Amino acid sequence: MRLRPIGTLCLVLAFCCRAAHADPTGGVSPARQCAGYQRLDLKTENGLCVGLVANRLGFARGVAVVGDDVWIADMGGWAKGHGRLLRIKQQGRGRVEEMLTHLDMPNALLTLPDGKLLLGSLGRVDEIDPQAARPGEVKLVPVLTGLPDKGRHPVPALAAAADGTLYVNIGSATDHCEGANNAAPDAHAACPETLETPPRASIVATRWDRLQASGTPAAKATVVARGLRNSMALALDGSSHLWAAVNARDFINLADPTLSDEKLPPDTLVRVTEGADYGWPQCYGMQLSSPEYKGYSCKTKSAPTLLLPAHAAPLGMIYLGAAHALGPYRNGLLIGYHGYRKTGHRIVWLPFGANGEIAGNLRDVVWNWEAAQSGKSKEKRAFSENGAPEKMGSPVALAQLADGNVLMTDDHNGTLLIIAATK
Repeated sequence: MRLRPIGTLCLVLAFCCRAAHADPTGGVSPARQCAGYQRLDLKTENGLCVGLVANRLGFARGVAVVGDDVWIADMGGWAKGHGRLLRIKQQGRGRVEEMLTHLDMPNALLTLPDGKLLLGSLGRVDEIDPQAARPGEVKLVPVLTGLPDKGRHPVPALAAAADGTLYVNIGSATDHCEGANNAAPDAHAACPETLETPPRASIVATRWDRLQASGTPAAKATVVARGLRNSMALALDGSSHLWAAVNARDFINLADPTLSDEKLPPDTLVRVTEGADYGWPQCYGMQLSSPEYKGYSCKTKSAPTLLLPAHAAPLGMIYLGAAHALGPYRNGLLIGYHGYRKTGHRIVWLPFGANGEIAGNLRDVVWNWEAAQSGKSKEKRAFSENGAPEKMGSPVALAQLADGNVLMTDDHNGTLLIIAATK
């Protein structure tokens, strides 16, 4: 058994190094604390703050809360066998325990309504009993096996409904159905990967409440929706409707130089309709034909619900209902933008009305990582040659604690942060 302490609070974005598990505040004054943790110099909406819970967590991706335990998936990078499953007790105030090692790209963690835990890794989804007392006792029970594990988007995202349905994202294998050496796709034929079983660029469903002895083969999963390039952020709203935040294509300017790579295409938010086809790779944005498929009638495809900023790269999303508010934030979606461009590295809020429909504009609630990268400080940091921190924060997964505060992983810095209400 190996136990790894959280160690020192040393975030590359800022702050001095101090022992986290012994004193999460690092001895700083109450004015510099956030929910009992060292407060970070990020801009937030009024009523919120951001604190550093733990660092040195590797390539931290998924996060889930089961009782007082926080579970984290350290993908270990984009290669097989380097992933870890971590646990931190006492709502993140304990020591980091390695519960499993040598995993293949563990990416998604999800707490089920029955208290069990799901782990989405390369090619599979497994159930875990979170009551395992010690590292090494955790067992992976197959839920869904044989998921596609090759290509550009090989890891799943997950969402579970109370009725027993498990939704799984299957990302596309390519950017826009290009061939070898970036050869243009056949504009007059269906994209071959969308004809696979299960199809790429889709969301499929199985049951988390009816486990088979060896899991359900992915080929037998129900296809819920198609034409969604990579729905890495999935969430169910208060009425159990599935929402997907979709990472759109790249390099659109290479196919048509008159199109701006900076502004196009927008990422999208979709209130998923069962059986719908949202048009990838032939379409982008609000039913526009991709330059490789000029003349294609995208009006035959389903339109997204809302356009997000181009290259925002949403990787995490949770619904906050009236009973699970984060301070003033209730009845809406909290979305993490992972992207490395100006549109990314922030958390945004989308309010819903009483009828469950969008009731306002997207607005930033946590931002300004770029200022930390360019600013100067006398405090001890990890600097590059030009004096700036090496890595900017990139939000991945979100999970809510019982007190309403929200945990967030950052895979660039290997950290676990808390977004907390201040009043």
